Amino acid sequence: MAAFLNQYAPILWKALTATLYMTFTTTFFAYVLGLPLGVWLYIGKKTGLRPAPLFNTLLGWVVNMLRSVPFIILIVLLIPFTSLIMGKSIGSTAAIVPLTVAAMPFAARLVENSLEELDVGLIEAAKAMGATSWQIIYKVLLPESVPSLLRGLPISIIAIIGYVAMAGAVGGGGLGDIAIRYGFHRFQPQVMLATLIILIALVQLIQSIFNPLAVAIDKRSID
Repeated sequence: MAAFLNQYAPILWKALTATLYMTFTTTFFAYVLGLPLGVWLYIGKKTGLRPAPLFNTLLGWVVNMLRSVPFIILIVLLIPFTSLIMGKSIGSTAAIVPLTVAAMPFAARLVENSLEELDVGLIEAAKAMGATSWQIIYKVLLPESVPSLLRGLPISIIAIIGYVAMAGAVGGGGLGDIAIRYGFHRFQPQVMLATLIILIALVQLIQSIFNPLAVAIDKRSID
């Protein structure tokens, strides 16, 4: 065990930092783009705050289409776009482009679902008080949906961790790259097992942080 740690600990640590970098940077950009997208998917429905059924249907179709493309295929399809944006198509930073494209529609649907959980009476009350659509969005919808959004956030992060691991197979770096290069190509199952243990521990840590936080913030959980 000591020999294994001496040999592979620096490699695994570097891969873990790359995985965390890609995961949380992607999560940030996925929600920067996915949050307004999810809000529009909610308010643009036929019975929504700002109905636009045709556009909303088309937007929903695009979101569903992006969600249905397997990530390993998407990352290859986006190589020209990634090269255009980043100047290269391999490496941890370059991988953020396809990772964001894959995670954004996922985040948008989670935001939409969080808003769907809200009591429509809150919107009606805000309208009765003369609030504009924009005021209802940022003073009612978003604040009231924070606990649900926090519950959905670890789901997004965990899904992105899976995407990041797959990105390692095509030059994205991180723990997935280590698992492929050492665990598969060099027939070192102990390295594969180590990366698996690290990923499981990371997922458990994320879940254990965000679940109590969502409960603490949720006003409905306080009697």
